[in-house]
Amino acid sequence: MSNNTYFCPSIRTLMNLKKSIALIFIILLIDQISKVYIKTHFILGESVDVFNWFKILFIENEGAAWGTKLSDILPISDSAGKLVLTIFRLFAIAGIGYWLWDSIRKEASKTLVIAVSLIFAGAIGNIVDSLFYGLLFNDSYNTVATLFTNDPYGGLFYGKVVDMLYFPLIDTTWPEWVPMVGGNSFRFFEPVFNIADTAISTGVGILIVFNKKAFAKKNEEVEETDQNV
Repeated sequence: MSNNTYFCPSIRTLMNLKKSIALIFIILLIDQISKVYIKTHFILGESVDVFNWFKILFIENEGAAWGTKLSDILPISDSAGKLVLTIFRLFAIAGIGYWLWDSIRKEASKTLVIAVSLIFAGAIGNIVDSLFYGLLFNDSYNTVATLFTNDPYGGLFYGKVVDMLYFPLIDTTWPEWVPMVGGNSFRFFEPVFNIADTAISTGVGILIVFNKKAFAKKNEEVEETDQNV
């Protein structure tokens, strides 16, 4: 019976799969539209103040989270580190994609499916940059980049991730009397990120905050349904 379920998905499974795909598509669409717009309208480092606590700031991330490079950790070149990171991301996406399909197939909780869909969409959004942006755009240094340029800044697997969302909620200076850091600038929140990063963070946050609901056993859900009926 389990084999039939695997090869012949139920109507509920197909509906959940369609909803998941729709959510992933919407996030990817918004993510890529925002990145292409920023890349083709902003010079690298250019910013626009939306509010005092929110800015659009165009930067490019060549590494992992928070701009970390593998070459900063391992004795390898920047290009080798970039290639390794991109390949690792591809394997990670394959794993997340299987996790999502397996969760939908086993009719896991909606909370888990939504969370994994968000993580999957965000991971794909950033891997698109890493895989293809080096081929599609020219450099953004001191100029606005052109899409489908004849002078690309990189190659396949060597693209840079576009970030633009910046929330300096607190931008001040430490009082002089504070030991060690007195007089130094203090800024919170420092990282610049994108829509894909937001989707990943939201998905992870859902798994942490709603852990019990996300990983609830199917039997428990069935019992609750029976009791309600």
